[in-house]
Amino acid sequence: MAGTEQEDFWRGDFGDAYVDRSKGAELVAARTALWTRILKSTSGVESVTEFGANIGLNLRALSTLLPNAQFNGVEINAKAAQELRKLDRTRVLEGSMLDTAPGQPADLAFTCTVLIHINPDRLADAYAQIAKAAGRYAVICEYYNPAPVEVSYRGHSERLFKRDFAGEFMEAHPQFALRDYGFVYHRDPNFPADDFTWFLMERT
Repeated sequence: MAGTEQEDFWRGDFGDAYVDRSKGAELVAARTALWTRILKSTSGVESVTEFGANIGLNLRALSTLLPNAQFNGVEINAKAAQELRKLDRTRVLEGSMLDTAPGQPADLAFTCTVLIHINPDRLADAYAQIAKAAGRYAVICEYYNPAPVEVSYRGHSERLFKRDFAGEFMEAHPQFALRDYGFVYHRDPNFPADDFTWFLMERT
């Protein structure tokens, strides 16, 4: 199947530039704080799959919090995937989350500010990939809006979308139930990050 405009966008120069903007110890610290909150409501997580892992900010944080876990990172951008391969205990799958996934489910599968960049017409495929990859827990960390809306992204149109991703995911895959949720705020005095909402769901 041919790639979407959004996939081509992230494979190319814009995706490469994003890699260069995404480095820094403070970013890993913020993700560590985020995952400390999320993991409090989980147990027995020994394997993790991230769709849209980029250079591995989340996986770096999780490798500290889950020192015995094994990780999978699915990443569409070649430059980011090259950085991702430097991580220990991490299997890298280079490709779009719409058609690339590990063969076996992990205890926890997630996206973090990735669904916002998926063509809305392909979200059902993205949700199906998460559901298939999540053996027990699914986590969606994205920009929330109760109704679908498009937002201009660094001067580009049709490249960022906000909606109730988690709600749609649970409607499409009712075997997952909400267990916890929270918000990350850019004015947080200790660990500021983009204003996104996270949802932890468990397979029932």
